Amino acid sequence: MAESPDAAIRRLASQAPLPQGGQGLVLSPEAVAEIAAGTGLPGCGIEARALELDILPTRYLRNMHGITPGDQIRLLRGSVAQVGLGGLGGTLFEQLLRLGVGTLRVADGDSFEASNLNRQALCDMTTLGQSKAESAQRTAARVNPSATVDARHEFLTRDTLPGFLAGCDLAIDALGGLTHRLILQQCAAEAGIPLVTGALAGWTGYVGVVMPGQPGPAQFMGQDNGAEEALGCPAPSVNMVATLMAAEAVRILRGEPSPLAGGMILIDLKQLTFETVRL
Repeated sequence: MAESPDAAIRRLASQAPLPQGGQGLVLSPEAVAEIAAGTGLPGCGIEARALELDILPTRYLRNMHGITPGDQIRLLRGSVAQVGLGGLGGTLFEQLLRLGVGTLRVADGDSFEASNLNRQALCDMTTLGQSKAESAQRTAARVNPSATVDARHEFLTRDTLPGFLAGCDLAIDALGGLTHRLILQQCAAEAGIPLVTGALAGWTGYVGVVMPGQPGPAQFMGQDNGAEEALGCPAPSVNMVATLMAAEAVRILRGEPSPLAGGMILIDLKQLTFETVRL
């Protein structure tokens, strides 16, 4: 009789020191991969089940206590649809992988060019000219193969967005510029899922959370990309906006209300100011 996943988890778990003190049962990434290969189950599901058995995946030890075991299970069983894999999108994608979001559906029809090297986390000298979606898939295999990643090399449209968002818990707007953001906001509302959105120009940016039926930044910020093109995209601004977006994504996947729901935070790194406004 084939070994059950629970039995395999218990067999491969080992005692180890825990960051919060004391000893506990942990499950290494190698053990997760072995169980996944033997059962055909996704690694994220195996890790979630291990947590239910009070066995901590080693990969997420440093998430505790900032993310409780129960919260980590919610992340591992959560699903995100992210549009855009450029500056914001690449940084977000890697953070969500490392945080342990179980299912990531991402799309971008663009390929890397040299001007992306200043800020885009998935872009380096080895990926120039390559598809951003393909780079994301390879990055996931290196960083967290437990995640289930569906990376699509396509520019989504009003017709294809509904299918892309279907079945996901959360939408993320990591688009460059402002042109297509309103369509994504509308499609997320029609899908009945929250949307985390962010944009930047120079040393300024914003992050917002749009719950279905609420107003969002795309209704007020226009569709002109001139500010981003004129002021540029320095890496600190990209990383700051992406990090705030990742934090809000985790908050929503954990089932917590977002203080940015129906509003946005305005960021100015030159003046070092942060201002929250309601929409």
